[in-house]
Amino acid sequence: MGWVTMSERELNRVEVLAQVDDGRLTVANAANMLDLTRRQVFRLLKRYRQDGASAIRHKSRGRAPNNQIHSAKRDYALTVIKEHYPDFGPTLAAEMLAEHHGLKVSRETVRKWMVEDGIWLSRKQRRQFHQPRLRRECFGELIQIDGSDHRWFEDRAPPCTLLVFIDDATSTLMELRFVKSESTFSYFEALESYLHKHGRPVAFYSDKHTVFRVSKEDAKGGARITQFGRALSELNIEILCANSSQAKGRVERANRTLQDRLVKELRIAGISDLEAGNAYLQGFKGRHNARFAKAPARSDNLHRALNVEPDRLADVLCWRENRYVGRQLTFSYDRKRIMLEESDITRGLVGKYVDTYAFVDGRFEVRSKGRSLPYTVFDMDQRVTHAAITSNKNLSAVLEHIKEMQDAAPPKPKVRTNSEKMGYKPNGRRPGRPSGSKAKKKIAQAAE
Repeated sequence: MGWVTMSERELNRVEVLAQVDDGRLTVANAANMLDLTRRQVFRLLKRYRQDGASAIRHKSRGRAPNNQIHSAKRDYALTVIKEHYPDFGPTLAAEMLAEHHGLKVSRETVRKWMVEDGIWLSRKQRRQFHQPRLRRECFGELIQIDGSDHRWFEDRAPPCTLLVFIDDATSTLMELRFVKSESTFSYFEALESYLHKHGRPVAFYSDKHTVFRVSKEDAKGGARITQFGRALSELNIEILCANSSQAKGRVERANRTLQDRLVKELRIAGISDLEAGNAYLQGFKGRHNARFAKAPARSDNLHRALNVEPDRLADVLCWRENRYVGRQLTFSYDRKRIMLEESDITRGLVGKYVDTYAFVDGRFEVRSKGRSLPYTVFDMDQRVTHAAITSNKNLSAVLEHIKEMQDAAPPKPKVRTNSEKMGYKPNGRRPGRPSGSKAKKKIAQAAE
């Protein structure tokens, strides 16, 4: 007869039926043990006595299911998916098959087919493993930077951003600063403080925020470098961008720790504004480093001296652009019209480019060959945020600015109608020719 494949439940039934057949077990007890009725036990016992233990196997074992989809239909569906929807997921592919090809198959069936054919990888197969990276060996060799948008003052103040500079070799917090949003100027302020305290590191390690990296790789215009990257290049500091958040896990874990410990310490200290928070960060940074900082593998400090004059550093840590001077000695900048004062120098700048310097403290200068040029500003009073592209990290600060502008805007005057302009006052009567009894009365009075 050969080998017979049976499940554990079927083997248990064979054992119980054998005891009933030998008289060692009653039918009622067998029904309770197998969780069956007495009639089902009698049927199984009859099959067992006629054909033996193999008769207890399920009759459908080894047979094709009645609802099995034909292999030709499966091959056709996979062919269509490969030709038209190779990068579609199972759910969307099943919808496209039903909508455009009249092939109605459940998404789980399509998923199974695509996995078996190698078109689709399961979530487990698509999982990526990020291997831990060893620390850099020297202090100041690599500084990870990031901005953490959080309710640092809880409900006592609006959300803000904490800029974090952390050394990769030692996990030392190098610079902390509360700012309204993660912007180029806020990073300029934090970088200036860092340079004065520690000097120039070898490199900074950041995410792919537009402050550090030009998001459009095939950009045709511009220098293909951000203002922050240009400043670091002039200071001979390298900027590196991580490909994932796990790659700069040192600063990400520091943000998570700060969002727990720093928030509670600010609550205890009763601090609820940026200025007081930045003053408190100096002492907090020292306590945090004493608790969590590690010793570097090598004792070398790779920070270099700044060797830059304060005026020169201000010219580096600013927003610099070139503007074309028109025939009227004007050019556009930040939705404003900049008009150069006419002089012997500015007359020769028509059709040429001038350099604009926007500093962190709000100053703005126009220069030509290093010489500052006098100018006046004509504000065209345009909406600053009209259809502006705003990143998620700057959204909170932009909305706060919009609210301030809307609250400060004067109320619009009421527009008067033509009747109001002519001094017309309604008397309660309906306009038009009088009718009915009132009309007859007026006619009689006119006749008299």
